[in-house]
This record gives sequence, structure tokens and C-alpha cells, in this order.
Amino acid sequence: MKNILLVDDSALMRRVLCDIIESDKRFRVQDRAVNGLDALNMLSKKKYDAVVLDVNMPQMNGLELLKELQKRKIYAKVLMASTDTRDGAKVTLDALELGALDFIHKPSSALDCRDSEFRQNFLRILEAVTEAEPPRPAQAEPVTPRFSSLKSPLVRTAAPVSERAEKRPLSPSFGKAVYDSGSQIVALASSTGGPKALQAVIPKLPADLKAPVVIVQHMPPNFTASLAERLNALSSVNVKEAAEGDVLMPGNVYISKGGKHLNIVGSPGRYTIHYTDEPSREGVKPCANYMYESLRDSKFDRVVCVVLTGMGADGTEGIKNLKEKKKIHVIVQEASTCAVYGMPKSVVNAGLATQTVPLEQIAQEITTNVGVK
Repeated sequence: MKNILLVDDSALMRRVLCDIIESDKRFRVQDRAVNGLDALNMLSKKKYDAVVLDVNMPQMNGLELLKELQKRKIYAKVLMASTDTRDGAKVTLDALELGALDFIHKPSSALDCRDSEFRQNFLRILEAVTEAEPPRPAQAEPVTPRFSSLKSPLVRTAAPVSERAEKRPLSPSFGKAVYDSGSQIVALASSTGGPKALQAVIPKLPADLKAPVVIVQHMPPNFTASLAERLNALSSVNVKEAAEGDVLMPGNVYISKGGKHLNIVGSPGRYTIHYTDEPSREGVKPCANYMYESLRDSKFDRVVCVVLTGMGADGTEGIKNLKEKKKIHVIVQEASTCAVYGMPKSVVNAGLATQTVPLEQIAQEITTNVGVK
């Protein structure tokens, strides 16, 4: 049985979340804390299989607790559960950067937390967090090393993040691409631990990459736009939340909206983004299987599939179906660098992986496989 620390300043919310957690025989709430300071005292003395953490609390809030845990080198597997995690997407991304493994939007009303959909999602995400690898201390590295060419992978000096963000607004060329028959695409899937993993991959891609990159990251609505903005500020490639009808261009990155399934549709001379609203698949929406399967009848000569950290098996069925008709190259994240070795493991076990590499090498392998202009 997994032992959980529940941190929330609302007595009613603690009661409701405790009931949900203990309705599943795999979990029990071992301790409850009323704020971050209370939780810090407990985490200094005990280890838990997961921490369910609110954001807004007196004395020490959730973000302050995460910072203090990093400072004291106390490693905990944290699931953020706060009303801030929908409207305050920036707060959520900050929490993920500070070591939280995943998050869920907690309804403002405790009564709404008893909704079956919230309960199922909460328990599914809690399972992923309890099964995750313990967070490792962040290693300092340049934010945006650049590969000058395939034959000469020299690192260019990166400008400061603030300077790059000012110099490089989103390209007006979004939506004006025309492809020939020799085109290629990178299709990437990620889930638990994905936002942080993407920050280790996307900023390392060169601006002159010879393929568009399309990403399905399991996130609810209202979060993917903030994720795209943050990655765009760190990267030489242009990054945006994919909009209906966007035309795919080399050297640009498109992140699927939360709550919709992303498909890639071909028309004469171009490929565009198209969203559909089927039910969740593999328990998630967006589901990467739809993205991969939409590429089956495309004219792309080469598809590079990338599968990063995440719980479950999303991506495996889609890649299998895609491989039946297309030439594909499949890169999966190596186990020891995953927060949750679920999605990559499923691809490997299905015999679909072309190569398995550590997270810090994935950007270079993408660049090697598709080339630069």
C-alpha cells in the first residue's frame, strides 16, 4: 500500500481528497498537513510514496515548499492539486520546474471533487506519481546548445534567454509552408514528467531543422499555451500551441491543445493541423495514437517518432499502425532518465524502438535524423 502525505489548508478539502485517495485500496493517507511549513516538518522526518500538494496556503505555500525541499535536498514525489492549476498555468509550470512530477486541476468546490471524472483522473495521476522515479537534482547545463551542421556538431554560444526572447518573435511564416515529396516530420509524445523533459529537448533543436515538430503532451485545456510560450522563450525554433488549420513548417514546433485530439491532414502541397473531439483514448485527451495514425496516409517520406517519459502505453498502438505503411525511425527515452518509464517501455516491449537514448541526447538524435537546412 502506498503512503500519501496530503497537504491542504482547507479541512473540508482534506476530508474529500482523503476519501478519494482511500477509496482505492492501493493508497492510504498516512499524514495530513495544513500548510507547507507543517509538511516540511513531516518530510524532514519521514518518506512518503507521494505528496499531494495545494498551492495557496498560509505561512508557506506550495511553491515555497518545493523551493525549500530543493534547498534542503529532500526529494519527494509531488502531485500538485490546486484551483490555481487551471487559471494559473504559469504557477503550475513553475511547480513542475521546481520538482513536482504532475498536476491536476482541483475544483474550487469540494462537492465538485466528488465528480467521477475528477476522481478517476486524480487516482490515475496519483498512480503515475507514486510509480515515478525519485526526482534527481537538476544538473547545470547550457540552455540552448546549437548544432551548426550534421557533419560538425559544434556548440554555438547561446545568447541569454531574455535577449533571445526579445530578438526572436514568432515567425510570420507560420502557416505558409509548401512541401515537396521528399518531406519529413518529427512526431513526439510525452506525459508525466513531460513538460520538464521537453525543456531539455526543444531548446536544443536548431532553428534550421529540416522538419516540423508536432508534440502531444498530456495536459488539460488552458495549459498547453503557457507551455508553448515558455519553450518558445527558451528556444531558437519557433514554438506555439497548434491552432486549427496551422500549416506545418520546418524548424517550427507545434504543441497540441489540451482536451482535443490532434491530427495531421494532407492537402496539395501542404500539411495542416486538424482537431477532433472523440472520447479519451488510453485515458487521455489529447492522445498521441491519433497523431501517429493520422500520418499513415501522408506523403511524408520519413517520420521520426519520439516517445518521452510518461505513464501507460499511449503512442505504441499508433506507431505500430503507422509502421505498417510508412518508413519510420523511433527514438525512445532511456529508462533511467524518465520520470515514469511507461510509454517508452511499452514501445520498446512492442519491438518498435529504433534507438533508446538518454534524455540529454534526444535533441541531437532528432537533428541527426532529419538534418538542418
